[in-house]
Amino acid sequence: MISLHAESVTLAGCGENCAPQPLSGSLPGVGTMTYSILDAHNVAATPKGAYRLRFDSLISHDITYVGIIQTARASGLKQFPVPYALTNCHNSLCAVGGTINEDDHVFGLSAAKRYGGIYVPANQAVLHQYAREMMSGVGQMILGSDSHTRYGALGAIGIGEGGPEVVKQLLSNTYDIAVPEVVLVYLTGAPKQGVGPHDVAIALCGAVYDNGFAKNKVLEFVGPGIKTLPMDFRIGIDVMTTETACLSSIWETDEQVRAYYAAHGREDQYRELHPAMDASYHSMISIDLSKIEPMIAMPFHPSKAYTIRQANANAADILAAVEKDAAQQFAGTKAKAALHLVDKIDRASGRIRVDQGIIAGCAGGMYDNIREAAAILNDASIGADYFSLSIYPPSAPVNLQLIEAGIEQRLMEAGALFKPCFCGPCFGAGDVPANNGFSIRHTTRNFPNREGSRPSDGQLATVALMDARSIAATARAGGLLTAATEIDYAQDNAPVPPFNANIYEKRVYNGFGKPSDVALRFGPNIADWPKIDPLGDRLLLRLVSVIRDPVTTTDELIPSGETSSYRSNPLKLAEFTLSRRDPAYVGRAKAVQALNAAQKAGNCPAEARDALARVFLTDNEAVATQIASAVFAMKPGDGSAREQAASCQRVLGGGANISYEYATKRYRSNLINWGILPFTLDVGTLFDAEPNDWVYVPDVRAGIEQGKTAFSAKLIRANGQVAELTLHIAALTPDERDIILSGCLMNYYAKALKQ
Repeated sequence: MISLHAESVTLAGCGENCAPQPLSGSLPGVGTMTYSILDAHNVAATPKGAYRLRFDSLISHDITYVGIIQTARASGLKQFPVPYALTNCHNSLCAVGGTINEDDHVFGLSAAKRYGGIYVPANQAVLHQYAREMMSGVGQMILGSDSHTRYGALGAIGIGEGGPEVVKQLLSNTYDIAVPEVVLVYLTGAPKQGVGPHDVAIALCGAVYDNGFAKNKVLEFVGPGIKTLPMDFRIGIDVMTTETACLSSIWETDEQVRAYYAAHGREDQYRELHPAMDASYHSMISIDLSKIEPMIAMPFHPSKAYTIRQANANAADILAAVEKDAAQQFAGTKAKAALHLVDKIDRASGRIRVDQGIIAGCAGGMYDNIREAAAILNDASIGADYFSLSIYPPSAPVNLQLIEAGIEQRLMEAGALFKPCFCGPCFGAGDVPANNGFSIRHTTRNFPNREGSRPSDGQLATVALMDARSIAATARAGGLLTAATEIDYAQDNAPVPPFNANIYEKRVYNGFGKPSDVALRFGPNIADWPKIDPLGDRLLLRLVSVIRDPVTTTDELIPSGETSSYRSNPLKLAEFTLSRRDPAYVGRAKAVQALNAAQKAGNCPAEARDALARVFLTDNEAVATQIASAVFAMKPGDGSAREQAASCQRVLGGGANISYEYATKRYRSNLINWGILPFTLDVGTLFDAEPNDWVYVPDVRAGIEQGKTAFSAKLIRANGQVAELTLHIAALTPDERDIILSGCLMNYYAKALKQ
């Protein structure tokens, strides 16, 4: 089905006739589509191991764009230098906080008018669908403040990063990365009827996530199997490459891609894109599409991949394992609820009984997926029991196509509900299941609490990821888990109604290149960032959270769902930091912040003075030592690009993360851009510290200035013991060093404005 090849390979031929062979002679990466696009966007003379990139366009949604514009405004923003779309697909339904969601939208429109941007009103489109329909172009690069920024199936490299990287582009600076490795993803065969893009994507995540095979690399899709896949199928696989932890993805183009651009009135954005005849790759993933089965990704990650056949055959063992994972996941969070999934097994059939189905957003809500679901549910019923089915199309034009084709009517007649273009079901702000509910979703993620439950309040539910086809088959079976390949159904081959951009033409504000003197409109929840200090000469860190889970997601660092309404208010949002993983964090962090405030006032707190006395600092040295909080986690930062996972720590006085590795480049970049030191430990180093222990890092500022990558430190335990410690920071670019020294990206730009 999927096989991995760690050795370097080269291609013989190109297009449908290409075939991988062992590499000999040339350097990996030469001749790839990836390097050709990166080279074209590189503003440095030559890569020399790194790229300095400028993007063709930018895109954000309504839980990120306010903070981005506020940061850029404080840094001297005059106008948007490239097309920048502000979409409203995350905070458009969540009603927490009174008027503040719509206040953010009004701010966004005023910013588009003032700085020359594109404003997509609420429920018109999810951001990635708008980018596909109206912004992508073959050979282009798009940067988004959302981790699922992927447009590779359309021949464009999309990268999802935290807001500060978008700020850099708004200020005409660069996105700096080491030259990435390129992985050939070689597709052969054709998928069986009933197999969809999520089945391929889940199988891919299962094959490469845990072993890090794709981490921070670019996946390049090539091979004869591509021609068997419709565009929505390709797009559905592509958007899920984020869950492999890769940097980005790119696909070769063909006449189907040309037809896609033509259908959207943008054929001028098409060109042929293929790797060179002798392109070489660092490694390879082979996927035989004909062998892919309907898949399910069990809680709590898209990589927890099983075939649906396996899940039903081994339901008791698999569900018991999920219950065990949940117990471990929520241990120490004072959870008042426990999962009981084994009782979901239907006694008569032995199958898993599901409570809810969702087909939504940038991955699931595609026309082809919904059309297939309608074909499976044609003249059927989802039943009048506990099971429910909701469908969220990805854009208003796609919704119009579904209506014109009669697809929406057929699904509604089967009992499904259609809802607005909205990303909420993917992050816990729409269709939250009942307590102990088991939801199957064609969305992008199923991390803990991404469905909106609150374990500390006695609420706990779970999400498994599946393709829309098998969700429809399960709905047809009244909620009994069923693979679409088990259903005999006639595919709908009627022509797709024409794409109608009238809604966009009438409702989307497109002011690129036309800045004005319109005043920004501020709601009462839109707040400026608090003052952040530069890095001190010496640093005394108090550990305020110690997390020993194998991976810590950004959803645990700052929850999604109801917190989204407060993303424009740094201080209010910070109150939710680690609330679902370590509820004691905020109180501990604020206590350390108070210690630092006393220190800055010239009154070194006794407990800090006592800790520093153990490493023989004089009173004068102790007073001149900066105090900050720190988080230890084994591997933090998997998941969303949201910068708030880092900024909330910084707002509460955070100065460092300590880990063995960072799950994604984007989380590490967020830490750096917020002035948080991204320390790592050597793998195998015992770090048995506890909350309220101290870590002292002498001469840290000088070390950063000098480009050091290893820092001698001391662990000062609460019991009085002191242990030597070596902390590492992987090589920083000159700009990254200056950002950390300045205290954060805003300070870095403010300093430049004064010079």
